[in-house]
Amino acid sequence: MTTIQYSRAGRRQARRGIRPRRSPAVPLLVLAWSGAVAVLSLWWRNTPAVPATRADWLVHAGRISGLLAGYGIALVVVQMARVPALERRVGSDRVARWHAMTGRYALSLTVAHVGLIVYGYALQEGSPLVPYTVTLVTGFPAMAEATAGTLLLFLVGFVSVGALRRRLRYELWYYLHLLTYPAVYLVFWHQLATGSEFAGDPFATTAWYALYGAAAALLVWYRVLTPVRLNLRHRMRVDSVVPEVPGVVSVLIRGRRLHRLHAEAGHFFRWRFLAPGLWWTANPYSLSAPPRPDLMRITVKAAGGHSAALAGLRPGTRIWAEGPYGALTAARRRRGKVLLLAGGAGITPLRALFETLPGAPGDLTLLYRARSAAELALREELEAIAGERGARLLYAVNSPDGRRPVIDAEWLREALPDVAEHDVYLCGPPGLAEEWFSTLREAGVPERRIHHESFEF
Repeated sequence: MTTIQYSRAGRRQARRGIRPRRSPAVPLLVLAWSGAVAVLSLWWRNTPAVPATRADWLVHAGRISGLLAGYGIALVVVQMARVPALERRVGSDRVARWHAMTGRYALSLTVAHVGLIVYGYALQEGSPLVPYTVTLVTGFPAMAEATAGTLLLFLVGFVSVGALRRRLRYELWYYLHLLTYPAVYLVFWHQLATGSEFAGDPFATTAWYALYGAAAALLVWYRVLTPVRLNLRHRMRVDSVVPEVPGVVSVLIRGRRLHRLHAEAGHFFRWRFLAPGLWWTANPYSLSAPPRPDLMRITVKAAGGHSAALAGLRPGTRIWAEGPYGALTAARRRRGKVLLLAGGAGITPLRALFETLPGAPGDLTLLYRARSAAELALREELEAIAGERGARLLYAVNSPDGRRPVIDAEWLREALPDVAEHDVYLCGPPGLAEEWFSTLREAGVPERRIHHESFEF
């Protein structure tokens, strides 16, 4: 059992941070679509006449798709900036889905822009398509740079396709994904150099500079300057590594004035351990106990090279961290009663919530799914918390012959007759999480009260 549990300072700090908040997702989506309409107005104000020929229609369609592609690329950069208002309130996994969707739209619009513009101009000039394409790339301002940037964007899009992405190591995918930044830089200058909407229009040019300048400022502030300030200020190091169950360890992290991070139970950080073989990658791990002013803890299951190597960390190893991130916190709660569903390593954030969520005796229930009793990490802590708080703690482990326990809607309603009136926090492997989500919906729990966050990339 590790020494961070039952910290009064950590518990007080966690309770102070619990304030119900509404998700800003809808206002942000309205803002994003309003921006798209504003971008289209740039085309409208620079289009004095209705297109007359087929070639003119193609060119104007290419201009529209190019403007929207440029706007989408700016949104992609903002979504990569790890802005706290998005990461902590909307949720990192939801922002990641927005980022992937926006990226697909931006790439599709880029393909449309290239095809329509090249074909339309070739028709206007009466030139064969292939020779005119070569002339366009080599003879027009900033077109060579735009071509290079577009190819980089296609490469990033290609390695982000689901089937291929799942075959790549996270670290390789991550560093290839960083090619988005030079790609955006190269494409940006092409937009201003050859875009009809910006030629001789100071307002449009200023608006485009403001859009990309704001995206770049958010990126530099939150991806570079904020982490530098955090790590210089808090100077985190490994305090100790504690085995929990086979294949699972807890890493205790000591630092200065950690309470000023405003981390809550349910939050995660991206951790970069400055040790041989680990320094070059940062992985997300949740806090497994309420943070103290001088100590935090993560609990990690060996599921890959990085997570397995944490068992060998030495005390004193320096840490570079980014965060806190995530929206799987007490602020999402809307009802008095709460069910926590943990599967395997998903116990990590739910253990911290189990200790800190406000509630009277009987309000909290934790169901912990594992393949065997030997794999129930943090079991002693969970039982101590349940006893102290008057909470229910249920285990679901395989039988000695390997059969899985059946956890369906009927079982849930029998265990918790009023399960439909609960808020549910759900964390576990993707397949199990999807199965439980369907089960909860069948049991009558509204989707808005099922809280889940995924670390899948």
